[in-house]
Amino acid sequence: MTTHQDPSPRAPHQVLDGTDIARVVTRIAHEIVERAKGAEDVVLLGIHTRGVHLARRLHGRLAQITGRDIPLGTLDITMYRDDLRLKPARALEHTEIPAGGIDGKLVILVDDVLFSGRTIRAALDALSDIGRPRAVQLAVLVDRGHRELPIRADYVGKNLPTSLREAVQVRLADTDGVDAVLVGDRDYTARSSQALAPQPSEPHLPE
Repeated sequence: MTTHQDPSPRAPHQVLDGTDIARVVTRIAHEIVERAKGAEDVVLLGIHTRGVHLARRLHGRLAQITGRDIPLGTLDITMYRDDLRLKPARALEHTEIPAGGIDGKLVILVDDVLFSGRTIRAALDALSDIGRPRAVQLAVLVDRGHRELPIRADYVGKNLPTSLREAVQVRLADTDGVDAVLVGDRDYTARSSQALAPQPSEPHLPE
């Protein structure tokens, strides 16, 4: 009698490199200018953390294309998340709204990965406490599917079909030292993190 064993979890493999990410950001910037008719009333808001870095890159590309300084800000959604009771406490980030505000503007939220849609719902709730935009759009580097809410992105760098057992890792040079998007089994990522964590039986000795 043979016993069935689950296959070993797959290590992450790279699906986008730095050149790909730069190309995607440039394409999205051109799409914004085209769809927003010159992006004259556009405000970019990056969602912490990696969405902020992507928004800054989009800001730079838009400046090159339009010759104008598009208003740029950041958005912290920590207190608007619906999983606060389920996960450990998170450090609050900084929300920074451009001097001109967002009232009557076309606000483009920027994030790294679109998954269930719950992060974006929290962002929309946060926006409602800040002002009243003319419209809100969403730009993401990766859309991995598996939506739980009726939310879609207006600008997508890459549609990446995934299974629920997979994890998508976005790495940006600003925080991780390299630009890349990796996909691998969630179990592998969890086991790797556990392997790197200090073991209770091995107390840390002061250096």
